[in-house]
Amino acid sequence: MRWADLDMLGHVNNVVYVDYLQEARVDMLRTHARSPQTQGLAEGVVVVSHQVTYVEPLLFDFKPVYVESWVTEIRAASFTMAYEIFRDQPDGTRKVFLRASTVLAPYVFTTESPRRLKPEEKANLEPYLEKTPPKPLALGEPKRLEEGHFPLFVRFSDVDAYGHVNNVKYFEYFQESRLALMKRLRSHKELKDWPSVVVAQTDVSYHAPVLARSEPYDVWSYVSRLGTKSMTIESEIADGDVRLARGQVTLVFYDLESGKSVEPSPEVRAAVESVL
Repeated sequence: MRWADLDMLGHVNNVVYVDYLQEARVDMLRTHARSPQTQGLAEGVVVVSHQVTYVEPLLFDFKPVYVESWVTEIRAASFTMAYEIFRDQPDGTRKVFLRASTVLAPYVFTTESPRRLKPEEKANLEPYLEKTPPKPLALGEPKRLEEGHFPLFVRFSDVDAYGHVNNVKYFEYFQESRLALMKRLRSHKELKDWPSVVVAQTDVSYHAPVLARSEPYDVWSYVSRLGTKSMTIESEIADGDVRLARGQVTLVFYDLESGKSVEPSPEVRAAVESVL
């Protein structure tokens, strides 16, 4: 854990968790699911989707935090990995901060095309298989509201070794776009008591690569659900009419002093409902 991983609330930022998952996944595939016949499995895959559930805030500590990874499903041209980020407690119990799953697909980057898993790759993954029924990714129909529009400029450092924007960066893009949306709502409605929010759940599906270029992409965000103490924002990264990625995040209204979820004021509810 690094000091730079923290956000303004003193918690590890929700985007950084996905970086932890990526590091753990690559380490597992390189070290434990590798053979001379499958040297490219760690590097030769693309992320199809992420489902991330934030269980407890993770605060900075000089003690290590652990990531446990395993395989939950192996298909012809994809496999799914699950994770827990945790610390062992003095009483022998495990304190879990995050649970997540990732669908991965083998990919040939020289031809920009997917491929099927080789028999030896499946054999290397099977010792880590603990079958769990997949949880369907439930994203609503996207809306393109001008109030939820965010111009996305790709930074040079966002791009990985294959010339694509790294999968973790999409979480950052969705974070920037929803903060811009909430800032607009707060400014437009002249609200002074907008409560803090924490991320409870983030789901992302990847449709086509985002590449580095000088022109911005478009991110479209809107509020798809407003609950008693939470709301869900759905977003789409697009290049014109071409969909590149979808994201859905559930935010909980949060009181910093009590450390508990709270109900937003009627004024805040009205502002949020304006982009439902």
